[in-house]
Amino acid sequence: MELRDIEIFLVLAEELHFSRTAERLHVSPARISQAIKKQERMIGADLFERTSRSVRLTEVGRELQKNLHPAYRDLHESIAKARLSVQGKTSVLRIGTMNANGYELRAFWEEFRKRHPRWGLQLRHAEFIHPFATLRSGAIDGLIAWLPIEEPDLTVGPVLFTEGRDLLVPVEHPLAQESTATFEALSGTPVATSGTFVPEYWENEMTPFYTPRGHRLDKVVTVTTSEQVLSEIAHGVMIHAMPMHRRHFMSRPDLASVPITDLPLLRWALIWRSDAEDDRIRALAAVIRDLGPAAL
Repeated sequence: MELRDIEIFLVLAEELHFSRTAERLHVSPARISQAIKKQERMIGADLFERTSRSVRLTEVGRELQKNLHPAYRDLHESIAKARLSVQGKTSVLRIGTMNANGYELRAFWEEFRKRHPRWGLQLRHAEFIHPFATLRSGAIDGLIAWLPIEEPDLTVGPVLFTEGRDLLVPVEHPLAQESTATFEALSGTPVATSGTFVPEYWENEMTPFYTPRGHRLDKVVTVTTSEQVLSEIAHGVMIHAMPMHRRHFMSRPDLASVPITDLPLLRWALIWRSDAEDDRIRALAAVIRDLGPAAL
């Protein structure tokens, strides 16, 4: 079976429509029909059940699709890898991560590298100030950030994980001994603000301006780095809500983490520039969709 005929079979098995398959492969429907009949004669069985209204795979066709698809994908991967090797270069997908739990998400990175060995994958730390600047400048190709994202030039992809939030307080704070905390109890308490460094809708999402009952929080400390947030809390200047995963990856002996019970979960997703979307970022998005949100 020739490579082109394998491609025709696999696309038809996906589309289950002769005209759409022909359009996708830029050939005539007659060429599709001829290729399938040739394959059926060679195998000695029908691969598709065809009526005037529908096209369906037979049991033999489903088995052939199952066996051919990974081999066909691996063949293309090998050809592409060889081409890049001859050219003396590789293509690297650069992902900025505002979250600190890259280790917990390694299943996504490992699966991407397994499926697409011709592409490299680099993870780079991204601070929360001016969050989309490096994405828009082209310094990174994608960004993992919390939702919502309300930027008309950016595409919001699949969610990698969701999590609750902790209240970070100095270890000597009365709340440090509690098993849980409510955001409502923070009325009038100094908390951090990032001012004009982040979108207003983010500022209100991470640490809302108001408690659930409408009491305003006192946002008095402008912060620009995660380390500054931790330092200001440790010095007793403020307390602050933080993503729950940070208790594992940014722990300090002078801080205590207390789960907050009355704030919605944070959702972290892959985002990218709509006008720079390419096969690499689509491939990573597909991996995330296939594996589903990480269970943390």
